[in-house]
Parts: sequence; structure tokens; C-alpha cells
Amino acid sequence: MRIVIVGGSKFGVATAEQLIDKGHEVVLIDKNREKLEALTDRLDCGMIQGDGSSPKVLREAYAEENDVLVALTNASDDNILTALVARSVGFGRVIPQIVEAELLDVCVELDLKDTITPHVTVARSICRALEEDTELARDTNLTGDLRLLRLSVTSQLSGCSLSELDLPDECRAVAIVHEDREKFADPDAVVSEGEDILFAVHEDRVADLKALFATS
Repeated sequence: MRIVIVGGSKFGVATAEQLIDKGHEVVLIDKNREKLEALTDRLDCGMIQGDGSSPKVLREAYAEENDVLVALTNASDDNILTALVARSVGFGRVIPQIVEAELLDVCVELDLKDTITPHVTVARSICRALEEDTELARDTNLTGDLRLLRLSVTSQLSGCSLSELDLPDECRAVAIVHEDREKFADPDAVVSEGEDILFAVHEDRVADLKALFATS
């Protein structure tokens, strides 16, 4: 399968790596030439520097009607525009990433049937875990390579705000749990020993995250 990815975000690069490993032909589009040059040794794929929502750029990337386009920039409105233009160019399947849930109705109205909604997926998994389990699972696999991981705050980390924690890439704190109370994680929230933090983390970063919370 030939897949065109628009957006050299961490998610876009990680997606490209997996598709390449599975033997798919991948083309990565990004506006930032320096970013693409830095990825040449990491990704064995075609690269195009340019605006992924531009008809000219998408025609350059397009080969045949069976091609798939995945728009993975960090801006949902840009991803929607890219998907619409790609569909007009001839791509057989277009898949935009939608971060703002309120834009999902817009996608339905525009007949964009395939969407990626990572935040919604993680939020639903958290809600299920909090509602169905008396104790939240310490390590829960989500679809794909994301995992939910619950770690206890150590004495060394007590008193730090979430923004001060030296978290690895592809990791995000989503909730703070104390006894039977949970609250969504705010970057300015100060954590204390005795609390747990629930993270959504890429499986490749699990060891790094656990090392941060290891007791000496």
C-alpha cells in the first residue's frame, strides 16, 4: 500500500516508521525542510517539502487512486482542509487527525468518514478504567502503541509540578489519583507522595518513564 503522511509531528513520524516496518511505501510531506533533512537517516521513505494542503504538492505526491492520505499535523482544521483537497486530487482514502472533538460533526457533514481522534480514544479508555475498576490498572494497553500507565509519586518527586517533571517524549500526564479521588492533570498541578499519576505513553518510552519514578 502507498500512504502519504502530511505532518512531520512526533505522531506522524512514529506512524511513518511503523508503516515502513510493515513494508508499505510511504511519502512524508512537511513544510519544514530542516525537519525533513533531519529525518532522512531515520526514515526510508519519500519526502516532499511543502504545504500539505496545496493541490500542487498533493498532486506531486499522488500516484494512483488506491493511495491513502493521512493528515497528522497538530491543527485539526488544517487536517480537514488537507483531506478535502486530497480527495479532490484523487486519493482513494483520506484520514484526518482531529484533536478538537467539536470538529467531528463537521467531518460528518463533509463526508469524511475516516478520522483519527487520539484524545477522544484516550479519554474514553480512562473513563472506562475509572468507572469499571475498583483500582485503576497499573499498566493498560490501548489500541496501537499507546499505553495507560499508573505510577506512584516518590519522595524525590513530591512537591514538583507536572510541568517540572522531566518526562520522556511521547508521554502525557492525564490524571492524578489520590485514594478514591481522581482529577484531570493540569501542568501546574503540584504532586505529592502518596498520589498516583496516570500517563498515556508510547510503549517505546515506558522504560524511561518508569525509571523517572523509580525509588533510589
